[in-house]
Amino acid sequence: MVTSIILELRNKLSASLTLLFICISLQAINAQSDQALDSLLAVYERQQDGNDKVKTLEELYQKTFFLKTPEDALVYAREQLVLSEKIAYELGKGDALYNIGNYHRRTFAFDSARYYFKQANNIFKTMNDHYGKFKTMSNLAKVEQLSGDFKTALKIYEDVVKIAHAMKSGIRLAETNREIATIHMDKGSYELGAKFMYSGLKGIDSLPKPYPDKKADMLVGIGRIESLRGNDSVALVPLQEGLSIFTSLNNPLWQCIAHTEIGYAHLNMGNFDESLENFNESLKISIAQGRKVFEAICYFNLGLANRKKGNYKLAEEYLLKNIALGGSSANNNISTYNEFGNLYFARNEIPKAIGYYDKAIFIADSIGSLAELKDGYQGRAIAYEKNGQYRKALQDKNKFITLNDSIFNSKKSQQIEELRTIYETEKKEQQIHLQEKEITVLEQEASIGNLQRLLLGIALLLSLIGFYAIRQKLQRNKLEKEKVDAELEFKKKELTIHALNLARKNETLENLKTTAQALKAKERTSGGYNQLISTINFDLQDDDNWKNFSRYFEEVHTNFNGNVKQKYPDVTSNELRLLALLKMNLSSKEIASILNISHEGIKKARYRLRKKLDLTTEESLQDLVLSL
Repeated sequence: MVTSIILELRNKLSASLTLLFICISLQAINAQSDQALDSLLAVYERQQDGNDKVKTLEELYQKTFFLKTPEDALVYAREQLVLSEKIAYELGKGDALYNIGNYHRRTFAFDSARYYFKQANNIFKTMNDHYGKFKTMSNLAKVEQLSGDFKTALKIYEDVVKIAHAMKSGIRLAETNREIATIHMDKGSYELGAKFMYSGLKGIDSLPKPYPDKKADMLVGIGRIESLRGNDSVALVPLQEGLSIFTSLNNPLWQCIAHTEIGYAHLNMGNFDESLENFNESLKISIAQGRKVFEAICYFNLGLANRKKGNYKLAEEYLLKNIALGGSSANNNISTYNEFGNLYFARNEIPKAIGYYDKAIFIADSIGSLAELKDGYQGRAIAYEKNGQYRKALQDKNKFITLNDSIFNSKKSQQIEELRTIYETEKKEQQIHLQEKEITVLEQEASIGNLQRLLLGIALLLSLIGFYAIRQKLQRNKLEKEKVDAELEFKKKELTIHALNLARKNETLENLKTTAQALKAKERTSGGYNQLISTINFDLQDDDNWKNFSRYFEEVHTNFNGNVKQKYPDVTSNELRLLALLKMNLSSKEIASILNISHEGIKKARYRLRKKLDLTTEESLQDLVLSL
């Protein structure tokens, strides 16, 4: 007992010392920052009106923005604009307008941000200043992204990519690829997000000068995408590398983000202690940095992880802290209410669980958050069933199935669109690469004599035409093959999900039917139960479900049924169904649910099928089906 108390006190002391060290470090950094700003202000006050004074104001704006507050920095940007107009310094005016736009973007005043960025861009275009155009167009795209207009943002980034190529700047191109990746992540297009993020990282690694902060940013982005794609063990490698770089750079904000992503990867894999360790690190940094939004997210994450570990009391405390801070967004509040529902269900406090699911469903429905609404209906359906409210449970289950199908179909369309976008993106990249090669050839031609240039030009042109014709044909064939392979892989996933959904639906309906029959036997009036049982029986025997499954199956396993009938003409339609499900390598339990027969019935069906296919005891039915 004494030992445990000592350990607890030691842990508390260690945490206090860490926080004290962070506070002292921040005070030292702030003191140095104040000295740097005072030194710049002294230079500014000694300068005469002119270009150099405008540049000093630019430096004051940048340092104040990151070391103080955006409001403090805005004063210098406005002064920069007034002075630039006074001395007719166009570059200074463009930079000042850009800085004011940046202030409005950072404070989420998007209409004002658009106005100032466009004004700045007009000046940079007139001056043909590539860097000026790059930074204003990049920020215009960011405004559209933050506003939720992903289509417009991606369109603007197409122009930004062209500017980066014109600048021949690898770092700018890498940064742009990273931003495009984040848009695809926001859209849920993780394959595309991964493509652009990996492209950005490859660009960073190819540069002669190291950019550790940019590399770490992209490594964390790659880790996040891999985790969202379900590759959590793969995600940990870039996440840990990114965290290591941010720690060496003493960047607490990105350390916080990296710890959060690492925590989620461990949580998804069931490593609860590692997950809690990283979430707690994020919380410490958030509190030390005074980031209330991050702090609220950390409390939710800790509540979720502790609930999954079985620490229900601690989970409740953290979720209450999240609510007290106001969450971080409307969606975050819904997630918290759904998580409260999950927590109280786990604690067998069913009425409280239903109450929180009610809140989550109400808010999710009012703002159109379908994913959270789906989770709310699913949780409440299970809680209603546990509470004996079977009619309400069935209603919520149907709403969940409808929403789940809608979201699934939406994701399917999105994935198909994603494949198309990948194809078109690679096509555009080829065109840009070809243009760059043509420019290089023209530059080489300009440096030789007329006759040599003519002969060399003809030879190069002929070779380029032949080379690129062959290369593009090979590339098209490769892309077509990759597209077909990707579509087939997608259809396989779609088929498996459809089969599992069918199995889950039938299993749920069978459970409800059993419960209704039991209640019918206990109560005198049975009219309502008879109607419920007949409705469930009708849904269990609905052939449309099998027709939809058969259509998906034939798209993946073409002519399977025809091949079976040709080899084994005596096989019945029910045996053909069993063969199809065996071909998908489903478990006996899943097959039983889909076919709506008992586990013993599946054994008998397999035995009869083996006899009909003339298999010996040593031969495997599964191996035969997979070979068909």
